[in-house]
Amino acid sequence: MMIRQKAYARGGLIGNPSDGYFGKTIALTFTNFRADVVLYETPQLEILPNIRDHSRFNGIAELANDVCLFGYYGGVRLLKASVKRFYDYCRITGIELHKRNFTLHYTSDIPHLVGLAGSSAIITACIRCLMDFYEVQIPKPQLANLILSVEKEELNIAAGLQDRVAQVYEGLVYMNFDESLMNERGYGEYRNLNTDALPPLYIAYRADLSQVSDIVHHNLRERFNRKDREVLDAISFWAELTDQVRDCIEQNRGSEIGPLLNANFDRRAALYDVGRENMLMVQTARKTGASAKFTGSGGAIIGTYEDRAMLTTLQEHLSAIGCNVIVPDIAQPQEEKQ
Repeated sequence: MMIRQKAYARGGLIGNPSDGYFGKTIALTFTNFRADVVLYETPQLEILPNIRDHSRFNGIAELANDVCLFGYYGGVRLLKASVKRFYDYCRITGIELHKRNFTLHYTSDIPHLVGLAGSSAIITACIRCLMDFYEVQIPKPQLANLILSVEKEELNIAAGLQDRVAQVYEGLVYMNFDESLMNERGYGEYRNLNTDALPPLYIAYRADLSQVSDIVHHNLRERFNRKDREVLDAISFWAELTDQVRDCIEQNRGSEIGPLLNANFDRRAALYDVGRENMLMVQTARKTGASAKFTGSGGAIIGTYEDRAMLTTLQEHLSAIGCNVIVPDIAQPQEEKQ
């Protein structure tokens, strides 16, 4: 028996980074990039390394470049943590697992550490494989929480729910992380939105700007914890922008969301230094008439454009500063198994 599962890259359309602070966001998953995990039954449990997990190089420069691109850790730790956390979930909830073993391996073409949720995609695909192998069903809200716990609790990586909710539900997803809901039931309000009213969207990224999101959010978290008024006001502002974009989409006014995306980024840039190269990406895109904001914590941007001519200009200007530009092919919402 061979099981294959996948999870797609995620782009934060509006509201981020308020998802980690009881805010609201809208995000989309797109099929241009994805992580794949394969599971098949074997006598012993084994996790196979990917190219990102290798430790043999042709020289010191190659090693240094590999670290710059992929960091010090590959995806094997994500799979190990996913298996361990899945086992813990089943044990705590009283789900009995059969005793058969398996081998896991993964591939991913999601650009690494540029705010497109590559790590959570590997975890999501892995847990989907485990659910199939053990014939376990986990409701979507709890599944997103389980995926988050792999990084946050098992690996001590700072992370928020937005990526995991988007990759579990797929498509275009509205998320309300209201504090009372989160405290009462452990998850927020999540629902898919129709993509028909969306204006043309682009995503641009620079692989050489990769960075870990907990570094970016460290100061923001500290300020939130001490109830910094500027941060609290920004979170409310981003949540309101999210509702405005939701209303535009639901009322077939998608052409109006560009300025709201710009406002999301501008408020963020007013709170802390987003980095010279990140700012250059945004400014370069906006000079063409497009809107632009971060998809995540930096390294990639998302925005609206008007027509094919503007897209061509965008691609020319952004490629000149080392960016790759794509038009996201939005995924279809994931159906929940009964």
